[in-house]
Amino acid sequence: MLPQAFSEIDFLAKDQIKTDEESLKYWGKDWTTYFDIKASAILFPRTADDVVKTVKWARKNKIALVPSGGRTGLSGSAVATQGEVVVSFDQMNKIKDFSPVDQSVVIEPGVVTEALQEFAHKQGLFYPVDFAATGSSQMGGNISTNAGGIKVVRYGLTRDWVIGLKVVTGTGELLELNNGLVKNATGYDLRHLFIGAEGTLGFIVEATIKLAPAPPPMKVLVMAVPGLDSVMKIFAEFKTKTSLVAFEMFSDKALAKVLENTGLAAPLETQSPFYVLAEVETRNEQDEEHALGVFEKCLEESWVTDGVISQSEVQAATFWRYREDISESLAKYSPYKNDIAVTISKVPNFMADLDKILASAYPTWEVVWFGHIGDGNLHINILRPPGMSKEEFVKECRKVDVMVFDAVKKNQGSISAEHGVGLTKKSFLNYTRSEAEIGFMRGIKKVFDPDNIMNPGKVI
Repeated sequence: MLPQAFSEIDFLAKDQIKTDEESLKYWGKDWTTYFDIKASAILFPRTADDVVKTVKWARKNKIALVPSGGRTGLSGSAVATQGEVVVSFDQMNKIKDFSPVDQSVVIEPGVVTEALQEFAHKQGLFYPVDFAATGSSQMGGNISTNAGGIKVVRYGLTRDWVIGLKVVTGTGELLELNNGLVKNATGYDLRHLFIGAEGTLGFIVEATIKLAPAPPPMKVLVMAVPGLDSVMKIFAEFKTKTSLVAFEMFSDKALAKVLENTGLAAPLETQSPFYVLAEVETRNEQDEEHALGVFEKCLEESWVTDGVISQSEVQAATFWRYREDISESLAKYSPYKNDIAVTISKVPNFMADLDKILASAYPTWEVVWFGHIGDGNLHINILRPPGMSKEEFVKECRKVDVMVFDAVKKNQGSISAEHGVGLTKKSFLNYTRSEAEIGFMRGIKKVFDPDNIMNPGKVI
């Protein structure tokens, strides 16, 4: 059926279609490593009209479509495993209209996050959603997973910066949602259904993004922490007494992997089981004095045993590498990842629960922790033991998922804080969502995608 259906694609040029094996493997996957890729073709639309025609063609021929951006996802949302046709947004990568009055910019979905950040900087403005994959992730994917990152404490999630969307639904209809309005009290805001939907309701073809004023100077502190029970005490001090932008935690094992992989020098002479990184705004000398005062209080209370504060932008960037280079440093171990969250007030008890579960479940395996503690988000990376097949490794890890997600449910948390549900978390969705919620989600899916061609099998 597929070759015959392909004869109908007269709305795309030949160089907008790839079917060779190398391309199918390259564009048919994301950063997850445990799926066999079986894409049928890769299509590269260049306009919203191309996407409309693609969806109508797919609907007519009952062909499933998988959206593909920078493919930096970690939940399998952008993988093609069932012969789907991949729709890559690599060629829809223009930064279009900019309004200095509205401080907003219209972009296509294939715009790389870092390119948007650089554009905002040239306008004297700031796009604040930031994370390790900014150099390769695309904005359409960020919106489709409601990406968070390292500055959520101060600036929130991707959702908070999207003020308009154009989307193509599973019926091939182009919807213009909110049109960049700040106030729009006219019923359901459908824009927010598509943010975080992982392409299951439709494909984003344009977004209007709000930009922020340029940030003030920052100071970054790296601190050695003797135990998990001190982490939230440090956070509370910085949150209440400074203009806190980011608050991150990583374990000694995570730091060791970064130092080994990068050749960076250790940030501190003192070794500790955990470290925290805090970034604070320092508009003036008084702000910097407040930050130093908080650090000294943490030392006095023995919540911190050692620390250092950045003295230049170069040094601050180096300090951030201790945190942001963790994922890259772990990649060669094919880690099994969990990305979970609870409300900030529940973090101490939650971390204690997890510590017991992981120590008991993986007594001989290497488990690396890090997380955006300032927004209740933890990342757990289980490193595959040498000689163990990926199939056996995943099977063993999934057994412990149940215990981890039981702890998540007990604390009314989320099984996926920022990586999405995709394929990897779909069977565990009921740990976070009620059966009633899942039922309504299926109903919404049916409305926007009645033939189940938009990224089918993902999320629900």
